[in-house]
Amino acid sequence: MYKLEKTSTSLYMQLYLQIKEDIKNNSLKGKLPSIRKMSSDYKISKNTVEAAYNQLYVEGYIYSKPQSGYFVNEEIYTKLKIQKPLKTTKEEKQKKYKYDFYQAKLSNDIFPKKLWAKLYNKVIKEEVNFFEYPNRQGDIGLREEIAKYLASSRAVNCSSEQIVIASGFSDIMFIIANLFKEYTNHFAIEYPGYKVAKKVFELMSYNIEEIAITKEGINLELLKNIKAKLLYVTPSHQYPTGVTIPISNRIKLISWAEKNNSYIIEDDYDSELSYYNRPIPSLQGINNNQRVIYIGTFSKAFSPALRVSYLVLPKCLIERYIKTFDFSYSGTCINTQKTLELFLKEGFWERHLRKVRTLNKKKHDLMKEFLLKYLKDSFKIIREGSGLTILIQAKLNIDFEKLQDKAIEKNIKIYLYTYKNTILISMGFGGFKEEEIEKAVIAFSKIWFECINL
Repeated sequence: MYKLEKTSTSLYMQLYLQIKEDIKNNSLKGKLPSIRKMSSDYKISKNTVEAAYNQLYVEGYIYSKPQSGYFVNEEIYTKLKIQKPLKTTKEEKQKKYKYDFYQAKLSNDIFPKKLWAKLYNKVIKEEVNFFEYPNRQGDIGLREEIAKYLASSRAVNCSSEQIVIASGFSDIMFIIANLFKEYTNHFAIEYPGYKVAKKVFELMSYNIEEIAITKEGINLELLKNIKAKLLYVTPSHQYPTGVTIPISNRIKLISWAEKNNSYIIEDDYDSELSYYNRPIPSLQGINNNQRVIYIGTFSKAFSPALRVSYLVLPKCLIERYIKTFDFSYSGTCINTQKTLELFLKEGFWERHLRKVRTLNKKKHDLMKEFLLKYLKDSFKIIREGSGLTILIQAKLNIDFEKLQDKAIEKNIKIYLYTYKNTILISMGFGGFKEEEIEKAVIAFSKIWFECINL
C-alpha cells in the first residue's frame, strides 16, 4: 500500500516516487495495477495515476504492452545494484582568528553597503536585460569607464575593446595561459613572487623560470638567458618585497620584450593604495608599447567578494583573444558589472578611493607606531608606505617554527615569506579596525619575545 497525503508534494509525484522506490528495491515485479484499479483503490483521479505511470515510463522503470497494461522493467532490478549512499565529508570551516595579519584585507566597515544596494536596485529595475546574452569581454559600459579611469590614474593607453572583465586574478591568469599555449611553453616569474600566478601556469603545463628580485626589481641580467616569451612582474609594488622598478629599468624591460618578441604581464594589484607618493605610471603606458598585458583588480581597494578583475590586451592580441574565447562569456555577474559601471560613472569610485586611502594610511601609521613601541629594536622595517601591510625582518635570532606554533595557540594568524635566505613577516593592517591594531600588536609581541633564541 502506498501512503498518499495532502502536502506540498503533488499526489502524482508521491505515487511515482513510492512506486519507483519499490522497483529499485526489487519489491515490485510483473504487471502494475491498471489505472482504473489504482484510481479506485486510492480514491484518486485517473489523471493522477496516469501522470505517475507516464513519468515512470519516460524514465524506463516500466514499459507498456498493447491491450495488456504496464509492466516493471525487469532489467532494473536484475542489473541495478543498490549501493549505500556515500558519506559526504563535511567541508572544513575556515578558522576565524582573534587577530589575523592578512596582507590583502579591508575591514568590513569600509564597503559602502547602502550606496551599493541603492545602485544595485536601480540596475535591476532599469539597466539589465535578462533576456539577452552579455558581451563576451564584459559589459561595454563598464569597460568604457575602466578605460577612462586607467588613462587618468595609471597612464594606461587603451580603449574599451582592449579590456576583458574576469572574475578574479586566477581567472585572468587562465585566460592569458590559454592565449599563449600555442605560442610558448615557458613562463617566467619574479622570485619571490605571487604563488597563484605560478600555480596557474604550472597547471597549464608551462615550464616555469624564476627570476630573482634585486633592490631595483627583477634582475635584468638574468632575463637575457631565459627561454620564456611571457614574463610576470609587479613593477609598481613588487609582491611580497615591495620593491619598485625605476623608470630606467622599466624602459630596459620593454626593450627586452620588443627585442625578444616577448610579452610582459604587468600586475598592478594595489596601485590605488599609496600613502606617501603618487604611484609610478604603468609600464603599459611607456612609449605606447604593444608588449605589455596590463591587469588590475577591484579586490584590494573595494571588495574581493565581488570578483571583478580586468586585463588590458595589446591591440595585436585582441583578434587572438576573440578566436580563442569565442565560446566564453565573462564570469562576473552582469548585475555586478552594471552596478560597478554606475559606481564609476557617477564619481563614487574616486570618493571611495580617497576614503580608503585616508583610513588605511591611519591604520598603516598606527601599525608602524605600535610595532616600534612593542617590538622595540628587535626588528627592522623592510617595506612600508603602500598596500595593506608592513613587511618586517627580525634583527634577533627568532625560532620561526615556534613562533608559528605559538601564534596558532594564541589564536593569531601570521604570514611568513622567505627572501634571500631571510624570513620576512607581513604585518597586515587593512582587516583591523583602528582600535584593534594596538591590541593585535601587543598579542603578537608577547609570542615574538617568547621565541627569541638566546
